[in-house]
Amino acid sequence: MGISWRSLKTVAGFFGAIILTSFGTNASAIAADTVVVRLGLFTESISLAELQKAAKTGKLPGSLQPYAKRLSEEQRRFFLGALGMNIPMNVVTINRLVNTQIGTTILNDFATALARKDKAGVQALRAGLVLGSTAPQGLSILSFIAAYPSKRLEIDLPQAFVVAGSLNTAFWRTQQFMLAIAPQLDPITPQVSFPFDPSQPGSAQVKILNLSLNDQKRDRKIPVDIYWSTAATPDKPVIVFSHGFGSVRTDLRYLAEHLASHGYVVAALEHPGSNEANTNLALQGKTRIVKPQEFLYRPQDISFVLDELEKLNQTANNPLVGKLATTNAMVVGYSFGGGTALAIAGAELQLEHLKQRCKKNLTSLSLAEGMQCIAEELPENSYQLRDTRIKQAIALNPTTSLIFGETGLTKVQVPTLVLAGSVDKTTPALTEQIVGFDKIPSPKWLAGILGGTHLSVKDPSTTLDQAGQPNTPISGGEVVGEQAADVRKYVKAIALAFAAQMTPEAKNYAVFLTSDYAQFASTPAFPFRLITQIPPDAMAVVKEFVDK
Repeated sequence: MGISWRSLKTVAGFFGAIILTSFGTNASAIAADTVVVRLGLFTESISLAELQKAAKTGKLPGSLQPYAKRLSEEQRRFFLGALGMNIPMNVVTINRLVNTQIGTTILNDFATALARKDKAGVQALRAGLVLGSTAPQGLSILSFIAAYPSKRLEIDLPQAFVVAGSLNTAFWRTQQFMLAIAPQLDPITPQVSFPFDPSQPGSAQVKILNLSLNDQKRDRKIPVDIYWSTAATPDKPVIVFSHGFGSVRTDLRYLAEHLASHGYVVAALEHPGSNEANTNLALQGKTRIVKPQEFLYRPQDISFVLDELEKLNQTANNPLVGKLATTNAMVVGYSFGGGTALAIAGAELQLEHLKQRCKKNLTSLSLAEGMQCIAEELPENSYQLRDTRIKQAIALNPTTSLIFGETGLTKVQVPTLVLAGSVDKTTPALTEQIVGFDKIPSPKWLAGILGGTHLSVKDPSTTLDQAGQPNTPISGGEVVGEQAADVRKYVKAIALAFAAQMTPEAKNYAVFLTSDYAQFASTPAFPFRLITQIPPDAMAVVKEFVDK
């Protein structure tokens, strides 16, 4: 039976929205026709009809005004937005999700906030979700309430706060970490000058070669877009891009074009078992959202593409013949692809701790941690997937917290650059990048984007769906498109400088891989930081959170 972690966390966020919108008033909860919040001996009620009216009109009805006085304007907007929020999953998918072992564990956590005399909280939640998803408009908070199998839905307020507070713990710990090291983030005036602007495009015109590769041994069809120009030479590394979960090979198109304009050949591949097409099928109930084998197949996809590029390099009359340095390659991975990049760079998958952790309190996990839990179904406890042709790695917002265990990242054997966004809810910086960065051997660099979210580094063409998305404890609030232009500009600069370290131009570009350049490139909206090791006092804060 398929387990959709993205969807399970959406369901978790759905309940979080119920908790936060209902409890922000300190006076409401949700039921079949009445919502009741219980605080000790005291209760407050509100009818489903009143909530439906609020969702339809976008205004709080008169009976809710006493509660509304306790809300900020932002909380009011969130409240009304959450009431109208639909979850894009059909009844078949919902039914499968809530009947998995992981789905039941999450429901168990939320059931502790229901004030019921019987012990049917999990069954009631499951029924409300499944029946609510059959409504004409699909599953929403209101359709869930109407379908909840009880005349009243009573919520224990203190326990609800406990459950809501556990949502995406890693993200909130990251914010605490950033506050703890705030004095170290004060601006410093750079003491050096910079010879040119590495964020500007090169002089060569970029071309794109589309390939459709077929790995017959694994029955995987892998589309690849090759970005190149006539400036390409074999003294520059081939660069392979690995996209994020449920996404496409154009995740980082702007970066591929930038590198290609400077004479690099970039191969952006698509992983068929964890791309957007696969996710769409999964949401229709036709496949699993991600199979555990995908953690092994993704690095193998990159190795296969390098094999095919080597053949291309020797094919007469091909425009790239003799220009592809496939034995001197660099990998760039984003999100799930960041974990893939680290794995093919030598990080060992270590699953013993993951298999233990993924049996406990799953609502406290971030989406990244939840995704990694899928790997608990793999038969072995360790896997080494390194490809020695990979000589450098860039991991943008990577997933690392569980999949590599205690010592897996210590086995990375190439120079590595890790990027983290301070406001990333999907792969929270503290648990997914900062803790892991400390384990990676030098030479290494950690680029911090203060104010950057998970999607800030993505190509604007792949973030159009973020418009109007609700800002919840586990998702939303993404800074993308034109608002994130400064982030993409900095990514272009450091990615080019990093790639150049594998060329005769290394010294000319080394100055851009410094804290001075990060300060110089910073903007009011996005202060940038670049370090090669975590300062001791900041590391003490990291260890404090790790031990919790």
